[in-house]
Amino acid sequence: MNFLGILWIEWIGYLAMATVLLSFLMKSVSKLRQINAIGCLLFVLYGFLLQPASLPIIITNTAIFCINIYYLFRK
Repeated sequence: MNFLGILWIEWIGYLAMATVLLSFLMKSVSKLRQINAIGCLLFVLYGFLLQPASLPIIITNTAIFCINIYYLFRK
């Protein structure tokens, strides 16, 4: 299934990309990490949905997600 000639899996990738980019517009580091973590999870989902699955996307974004969560709850 596609929308505007783009497969739904690619839309997830574009949403992930936009979320990560949006996170860097945040003035608050906490807000940046929250939004960036959501973008990372979307990238992990995207990586799994690609056929074959993309381990570099999955591993990198899982690591970044864990780093974000660590710093969010470190206090």
